[in-house]
Amino acid sequence: MWAGLIAASLGLPWLALSSSAGHLAWPDLADPLVTQLRLPRIVAALGVGAALAASGAALQALFRNPLADPGLIGTSGGAALAVIAVLALGLAGLSLPLAAFGGGLAATWLILLLARLAKGGLAGLLLMGLVVGAFCGAVSSLILFLSDDLTLRAASSWLAGNLGAAQPDRLWPCLLIAGLGVALLCAIGRDLDCLLLGEESARSLGVNTVRTRRLAAAGAALATGGAVALSGVIGFVGMMIPNALALLVGGCRRKLILLSAWAGALFLLAVDTLARNIAWPLDLPVGLMAAFAGPPFFIWLFRRQQGSANHA
Repeated sequence: MWAGLIAASLGLPWLALSSSAGHLAWPDLADPLVTQLRLPRIVAALGVGAALAASGAALQALFRNPLADPGLIGTSGGAALAVIAVLALGLAGLSLPLAAFGGGLAATWLILLLARLAKGGLAGLLLMGLVVGAFCGAVSSLILFLSDDLTLRAASSWLAGNLGAAQPDRLWPCLLIAGLGVALLCAIGRDLDCLLLGEESARSLGVNTVRTRRLAAAGAALATGGAVALSGVIGFVGMMIPNALALLVGGCRRKLILLSAWAGALFLLAVDTLARNIAWPLDLPVGLMAAFAGPPFFIWLFRRQQGSANHA
Protein backbone atom coordinates (compact mmCIF):
# COMPACT_ATOMS: atom_id res chain seq x y z
CA MET A 1 0.00 0.00 0.00
CA TRP A 2 2.80 2.42 0.91
CA ALA A 3 4.59 1.71 -2.35
CA GLY A 4 1.35 2.26 -4.25
CA LEU A 5 0.67 5.59 -2.56
CA ILE A 6 4.20 6.84 -3.19
CA ALA A 7 4.14 5.72 -6.81
CA ALA A 8 0.75 7.33 -7.35
CA SER A 9 1.96 10.54 -5.69
CA LEU A 10 4.77 10.74 -8.24
CA GLY A 11 2.95 9.48 -11.31
CA LEU A 12 -0.56 10.91 -11.13
CA PRO A 13 0.36 14.64 -11.14
CA TRP A 14 2.62 14.06 -14.16
CA LEU A 15 -0.15 12.09 -15.89
CA ALA A 16 -2.66 14.85 -15.18
CA LEU A 17 -0.29 17.50 -16.56
CA SER A 18 0.60 15.43 -19.64
CA SER A 19 -2.83 14.13 -20.66
CA SER A 20 -5.04 16.09 -23.01
CA ALA A 21 -7.72 14.99 -25.47
CA GLY A 22 -6.95 11.37 -24.68
CA HIS A 23 -3.28 11.69 -25.62
CA LEU A 24 -0.06 11.99 -23.64
CA ALA A 25 2.54 14.66 -24.34
CA TRP A 26 5.37 16.03 -22.25
CA PRO A 27 3.97 19.15 -20.49
CA ASP A 28 5.33 22.50 -21.62
CA LEU A 29 5.53 24.67 -18.49
CA ALA A 30 5.78 27.77 -20.68
CA ASP A 31 2.33 27.05 -22.11
CA PRO A 32 -0.39 29.18 -20.39
CA LEU A 33 -2.81 26.28 -20.85
CA VAL A 34 -0.64 24.20 -18.53
CA THR A 35 0.27 26.82 -15.94
CA GLN A 36 -3.02 28.75 -15.75
CA LEU A 37 -5.59 26.01 -16.28
CA ARG A 38 -4.24 22.51 -15.84
CA LEU A 39 -1.89 23.10 -12.90
CA PRO A 40 -4.46 24.98 -10.72
CA ARG A 41 -6.97 22.24 -11.49
CA ILE A 42 -4.52 19.58 -10.30
CA VAL A 43 -3.92 21.51 -7.07
CA ALA A 44 -7.67 21.90 -6.61
CA ALA A 45 -8.28 18.17 -7.14
CA LEU A 46 -5.60 17.25 -4.60
CA GLY A 47 -6.90 19.72 -2.00
CA VAL A 48 -10.58 18.89 -2.42
CA GLY A 49 -9.98 15.13 -2.35
CA ALA A 50 -7.87 15.43 0.80
CA ALA A 51 -10.44 17.62 2.56
CA LEU A 52 -13.43 15.40 1.72
CA ALA A 53 -11.71 12.14 2.66
CA ALA A 54 -10.33 13.54 5.93
CA SER A 55 -13.69 14.99 6.96
CA GLY A 56 -15.35 11.68 6.11
CA ALA A 57 -12.94 9.81 8.41
CA ALA A 58 -13.76 12.22 11.24
CA LEU A 59 -17.53 12.20 10.65
CA GLN A 60 -17.57 8.41 10.77
CA ALA A 61 -16.10 8.62 14.25
CA LEU A 62 -18.39 11.48 15.26
CA PHE A 63 -21.54 9.64 14.14
CA ARG A 64 -20.07 6.21 14.94
CA ASN A 65 -21.25 5.00 11.54
CA PRO A 66 -18.99 3.90 8.64
CA LEU A 67 -21.63 5.08 6.16
CA ALA A 68 -21.24 8.73 7.19
CA ASP A 69 -20.07 11.01 4.40
CA PRO A 70 -20.15 14.81 4.03
CA GLY A 71 -22.34 14.43 0.96
CA LEU A 72 -24.71 11.89 2.50
CA ILE A 73 -25.39 13.31 5.95
CA GLY A 74 -26.08 16.90 4.95
CA THR A 75 -22.77 18.67 5.64
CA SER A 76 -22.11 19.24 1.93
CA GLY A 77 -25.79 20.06 1.42
CA GLY A 78 -25.65 22.80 4.04
CA ALA A 79 -22.46 24.19 2.53
CA ALA A 80 -23.98 24.07 -0.94
CA LEU A 81 -27.13 25.86 0.21
CA ALA A 82 -25.08 28.68 1.73
CA VAL A 83 -22.96 29.06 -1.41
CA ILE A 84 -26.02 29.09 -3.68
CA ALA A 85 -27.58 31.78 -1.51
CA VAL A 86 -24.37 33.85 -1.81
CA LEU A 87 -24.28 33.33 -5.60
CA ALA A 88 -27.92 34.37 -5.88
CA LEU A 89 -27.07 37.59 -4.04
CA GLY A 90 -24.27 38.28 -6.53
CA LEU A 91 -21.43 38.00 -3.99
CA ALA A 92 -18.10 36.24 -4.52
CA GLY A 93 -14.51 36.16 -3.27
CA LEU A 94 -13.89 35.17 0.35
CA SER A 95 -17.62 35.15 1.02
CA LEU A 96 -17.94 31.80 -0.78
CA PRO A 97 -15.67 29.67 1.47
CA LEU A 98 -16.91 31.49 4.57
CA ALA A 99 -20.53 30.88 3.58
CA ALA A 100 -19.76 27.23 2.82
CA PHE A 101 -18.14 26.81 6.24
CA GLY A 102 -21.11 28.41 7.98
CA GLY A 103 -23.62 26.32 6.06
CA GLY A 104 -21.75 23.07 6.66
CA LEU A 105 -21.34 23.82 10.36
CA ALA A 106 -25.00 24.74 10.80
CA ALA A 107 -26.11 21.55 9.02
CA THR A 108 -23.83 19.32 11.12
CA TRP A 109 -24.91 20.86 14.42
CA LEU A 110 -28.58 20.66 13.36
CA ILE A 111 -28.16 16.94 12.66
CA LEU A 112 -26.61 16.35 16.08
CA LEU A 113 -29.36 18.36 17.78
CA LEU A 114 -32.23 16.63 15.97
CA ALA A 115 -30.75 13.19 16.60
CA ARG A 116 -30.41 13.95 20.31
CA LEU A 117 -34.00 15.20 20.52
CA ALA A 118 -35.33 12.20 18.58
CA LYS A 119 -33.24 9.74 20.65
CA GLY A 120 -32.84 7.51 17.63
CA GLY A 121 -29.34 6.28 18.41
CA LEU A 122 -26.74 5.79 15.70
CA ALA A 123 -29.33 4.99 13.04
CA GLY A 124 -31.14 8.19 13.95
CA LEU A 125 -28.00 10.23 13.29
CA LEU A 126 -27.75 8.92 9.75
CA LEU A 127 -31.48 9.36 9.11
CA MET A 128 -31.43 12.93 10.42
CA GLY A 129 -28.46 13.61 8.18
CA LEU A 130 -30.39 12.37 5.17
CA VAL A 131 -33.39 14.50 6.15
CA VAL A 132 -31.29 17.64 6.62
CA GLY A 133 -29.49 16.99 3.34
CA ALA A 134 -32.81 16.57 1.50
CA PHE A 135 -34.16 19.78 3.05
CA CYS A 136 -31.05 21.74 2.04
CA GLY A 137 -31.38 20.35 -1.47
CA ALA A 138 -35.02 21.43 -1.65
CA VAL A 139 -34.23 24.98 -0.49
CA SER A 140 -31.31 25.16 -2.95
CA SER A 141 -33.62 24.12 -5.78
CA LEU A 142 -36.15 26.76 -4.75
CA ILE A 143 -33.49 29.50 -4.77
CA LEU A 144 -32.29 28.40 -8.20
CA PHE A 145 -35.86 28.28 -9.52
CA LEU A 146 -36.35 31.89 -8.47
CA SER A 147 -32.93 33.01 -9.81
CA ASP A 148 -32.05 34.37 -13.24
CA ASP A 149 -30.73 32.19 -16.06
CA LEU A 150 -27.10 33.24 -15.55
CA THR A 151 -27.09 32.22 -11.87
CA LEU A 152 -28.94 28.99 -12.71
CA ARG A 153 -26.44 28.03 -15.41
CA ALA A 154 -23.42 28.72 -13.18
CA ALA A 155 -24.87 26.93 -10.17
CA SER A 156 -26.00 23.86 -12.15
CA SER A 157 -22.45 23.19 -13.36
CA TRP A 158 -21.11 23.86 -9.88
CA LEU A 159 -23.61 21.51 -8.17
CA ALA A 160 -22.42 18.63 -10.36
CA GLY A 161 -18.96 18.90 -8.80
CA ASN A 162 -16.86 20.49 -11.50
CA LEU A 163 -13.18 21.11 -10.82
CA GLY A 164 -12.92 22.91 -14.14
CA ALA A 165 -14.86 25.76 -12.53
CA ALA A 166 -12.25 26.18 -9.76
CA GLN A 167 -11.14 29.80 -10.13
CA PRO A 168 -7.48 30.58 -9.31
CA ASP A 169 -8.43 33.72 -7.35
CA ARG A 170 -10.19 31.66 -4.68
CA LEU A 171 -8.04 28.54 -4.92
CA TRP A 172 -5.66 29.34 -2.06
CA PRO A 173 -8.25 30.87 0.35
CA CYS A 174 -10.45 27.77 -0.03
CA LEU A 175 -7.51 25.40 0.40
CA LEU A 176 -6.36 27.34 3.47
CA ILE A 177 -9.78 26.99 5.11
CA ALA A 178 -9.94 23.29 4.21
CA GLY A 179 -6.39 22.76 5.53
CA LEU A 180 -7.30 24.37 8.85
CA GLY A 181 -10.22 21.97 9.13
CA VAL A 182 -8.05 18.92 8.46
CA ALA A 183 -5.47 20.12 11.00
CA LEU A 184 -8.20 20.55 13.63
CA LEU A 185 -9.53 17.05 12.96
CA CYS A 186 -6.03 15.58 13.33
CA ALA A 187 -5.55 17.46 16.61
CA ILE A 188 -8.60 15.77 18.18
CA GLY A 189 -7.86 12.34 16.68
CA ARG A 190 -7.30 10.68 20.06
CA ASP A 191 -10.57 12.04 21.45
CA LEU A 192 -12.40 10.75 18.36
CA ASP A 193 -10.94 7.29 19.04
CA CYS A 194 -12.38 7.45 22.56
CA LEU A 195 -15.71 8.69 21.22
CA LEU A 196 -15.96 5.57 19.07
CA LEU A 197 -16.11 3.54 22.28
CA GLY A 198 -19.30 5.31 23.37
CA GLU A 199 -20.19 8.33 25.47
CA GLU A 200 -19.69 6.72 28.87
CA SER A 201 -16.39 5.08 27.96
CA ALA A 202 -15.08 8.33 26.49
CA ARG A 203 -15.99 10.28 29.64
CA SER A 204 -14.31 7.67 31.82
CA LEU A 205 -11.13 8.21 29.80
CA GLY A 206 -11.25 11.93 30.57
CA VAL A 207 -12.64 13.12 27.23
CA ASN A 208 -14.95 16.13 27.16
CA THR A 209 -17.44 14.65 24.71
CA VAL A 210 -19.39 17.86 24.15
CA ARG A 211 -16.24 19.79 23.30
CA THR A 212 -15.01 16.97 21.06
CA ARG A 213 -18.27 16.88 19.12
CA ARG A 214 -18.21 20.63 18.62
CA LEU A 215 -14.61 20.64 17.46
CA ALA A 216 -15.22 17.67 15.14
CA ALA A 217 -18.25 19.41 13.65
CA ALA A 218 -16.27 22.64 13.19
CA GLY A 219 -13.29 20.83 11.63
CA ALA A 220 -15.47 18.82 9.25
CA ALA A 221 -17.38 21.98 8.30
CA LEU A 222 -14.14 23.86 7.60
CA ALA A 223 -12.74 21.06 5.46
CA THR A 224 -16.00 20.39 3.62
CA GLY A 225 -16.83 24.08 3.26
CA GLY A 226 -13.48 24.88 1.66
CA ALA A 227 -13.87 21.94 -0.73
CA VAL A 228 -17.48 22.74 -1.66
CA ALA A 229 -16.73 26.43 -2.25
CA LEU A 230 -13.94 25.44 -4.63
CA SER A 231 -15.37 22.54 -6.60
CA GLY A 232 -19.05 22.17 -5.80
CA VAL A 233 -20.67 19.06 -4.37
CA ILE A 234 -18.69 15.81 -4.77
CA GLY A 235 -20.16 12.84 -2.96
CA PHE A 236 -18.95 9.44 -1.74
CA VAL A 237 -15.22 10.29 -1.56
CA GLY A 238 -15.49 10.80 2.20
CA MET A 239 -17.15 7.43 2.62
CA MET A 240 -15.13 5.24 0.25
CA ILE A 241 -11.56 6.25 1.05
CA PRO A 242 -11.59 6.04 4.90
CA ASN A 243 -13.43 2.71 4.90
CA ALA A 244 -11.10 1.18 2.33
CA LEU A 245 -8.07 2.31 4.35
CA ALA A 246 -9.61 1.14 7.63
CA LEU A 247 -9.86 -2.37 6.18
CA LEU A 248 -6.19 -2.24 5.17
CA VAL A 249 -4.44 -0.49 8.04
CA GLY A 250 -6.92 0.08 10.85
CA GLY A 251 -5.06 2.09 13.44
CA CYS A 252 -5.88 5.26 15.32
CA ARG A 253 -8.20 7.93 13.97
CA ARG A 254 -5.43 10.51 13.55
CA LYS A 255 -3.48 8.12 11.37
CA LEU A 256 -6.62 7.26 9.40
CA ILE A 257 -7.45 10.96 8.85
CA LEU A 258 -3.96 11.69 7.50
CA LEU A 259 -3.88 8.59 5.29
CA SER A 260 -7.41 9.35 4.06
CA ALA A 261 -6.35 12.86 3.10
CA TRP A 262 -3.38 11.47 1.16
CA ALA A 263 -5.33 8.74 -0.62
CA GLY A 264 -8.39 10.96 -1.17
CA ALA A 265 -6.25 13.58 -2.91
CA LEU A 266 -4.80 10.99 -5.28
CA PHE A 267 -8.18 9.34 -5.88
CA LEU A 268 -9.90 12.57 -6.88
CA LEU A 269 -6.98 13.59 -9.10
CA ALA A 270 -7.19 10.22 -10.89
CA VAL A 271 -10.97 10.52 -11.33
CA ASP A 272 -10.68 14.10 -12.60
CA THR A 273 -7.97 13.14 -15.09
CA LEU A 274 -10.24 10.37 -16.36
CA ALA A 275 -13.19 12.77 -16.55
CA ARG A 276 -11.18 15.21 -18.66
CA ASN A 277 -10.15 12.61 -21.21
CA ILE A 278 -12.81 9.90 -21.38
CA ALA A 279 -15.38 11.91 -23.35
CA TRP A 280 -13.23 14.61 -24.98
CA PRO A 281 -14.07 17.31 -26.10
CA LEU A 282 -16.65 17.16 -23.28
CA ASP A 283 -15.33 17.88 -19.79
CA LEU A 284 -17.33 15.60 -17.53
CA PRO A 285 -17.92 16.81 -13.95
CA VAL A 286 -15.76 14.90 -11.50
CA GLY A 287 -18.72 14.70 -9.11
CA LEU A 288 -20.61 12.73 -11.74
CA MET A 289 -17.74 10.27 -12.15
CA ALA A 290 -17.39 9.80 -8.39
CA ALA A 291 -21.14 9.23 -8.11
CA PHE A 292 -20.88 6.18 -10.40
CA ALA A 293 -18.35 4.53 -8.09
CA GLY A 294 -20.09 5.52 -4.84
CA PRO A 295 -23.39 3.57 -4.84
CA PRO A 296 -21.87 0.09 -5.44
CA PHE A 297 -19.36 0.73 -2.64
CA PHE A 298 -22.15 2.00 -0.37
CA ILE A 299 -24.22 -1.16 -0.97
CA TRP A 300 -21.23 -3.43 -0.38
CA LEU A 301 -20.30 -1.61 2.83
CA PHE A 302 -23.89 -1.66 4.10
CA ARG A 303 -24.19 -5.41 3.46
CA ARG A 304 -20.85 -5.99 5.16
CA GLN A 305 -21.95 -3.97 8.18
CA GLN A 306 -25.26 -5.85 8.39
CA GLY A 307 -23.48 -9.19 8.05
CA SER A 308 -21.13 -8.29 10.90
CA ALA A 309 -24.09 -7.25 13.07
CA ASN A 310 -25.97 -10.49 12.36
CA HIS A 311 -22.86 -12.57 13.02
CA ALA A 312 -22.38 -10.79 16.36
